[in-house]
Amino acid sequence: MASYSIKDLEELSGIKAHTIRIWEKRYGVVVPERTNTNIRLYSDEDLKKLLNISILNKHGLKISHLSRLSQDDLKEKVIHISRETTNTGIQIENLIISMLDLDEWKFDKILSDSIIKIGFEETLVSLMHPFFEKIGLLWQTGSINPAQEHFVSNLMRQKLIVAIDGQAPVQRDNQVNFILFLHENELHELGLLFYSYLLKKHGIKVIYLGQAVPFQDLKKIINIQKADYFLTSFTTGITEKDLKSYLIRMSDTFPEQTIYYTGYQISKINGSLPGNLIKIESVKHFQDIIKTL
Repeated sequence: MASYSIKDLEELSGIKAHTIRIWEKRYGVVVPERTNTNIRLYSDEDLKKLLNISILNKHGLKISHLSRLSQDDLKEKVIHISRETTNTGIQIENLIISMLDLDEWKFDKILSDSIIKIGFEETLVSLMHPFFEKIGLLWQTGSINPAQEHFVSNLMRQKLIVAIDGQAPVQRDNQVNFILFLHENELHELGLLFYSYLLKKHGIKVIYLGQAVPFQDLKKIINIQKADYFLTSFTTGITEKDLKSYLIRMSDTFPEQTIYYTGYQISKINGSLPGNLIKIESVKHFQDIIKTL
């Protein structure tokens, strides 16, 4: 079972830590364990209860009433609201609950309903991307159970691969090629698959190399297949020095190509980098880039 700090709960539920403390004291909404140094620690059940209360509270139900309801009663009310809402924040909170419960049916239902309403690409951009950003931050700090993160990542990976396979090859007059890859120590390819889908959907050729690609192999690939752009992502822990060194090596080795980079770790980079290295600021930023290609 995972163990969460009050800051983790604030990050996932959107409820301020100060408010959580008041709800604990006044209503006994959750009763955290405490360390020897009196630091609060919360369980999966505490997190699920707070997420359900957060959803219902946003729909006008008073905390004084919600605090008296059982977990099952809270769950039933949330299911009723979820059937009718298109609120992304509520959908994200429900996805987190389905992850905690390892509930594939619920996860798939939320995703499918969103795809029907707003389409696959918009579901990825407005729902799944912010969801995985939240989960990724907690995974990096070791707060979340890795098995739960792997559970939802693999479900999403399956859907992305099906969606990518469903994109028919499109020949463009100004055909450009992207090489998508992760460096030697990087295995988290969900974001890379997401960008692969966006590129292929817009008729851009993708050479997908995937996880843990040795640097020497990149040089071999470029000799076999023309490439205009590289795209890579950094999720696993890496020092600022090693990250900058790797990107500069890419720039020096492939001066004729534009190299896009993204991921949780890029916030570590300070200072300027060579001009052919371009940071992807957001999914929307990359969508705008695609329109110019």
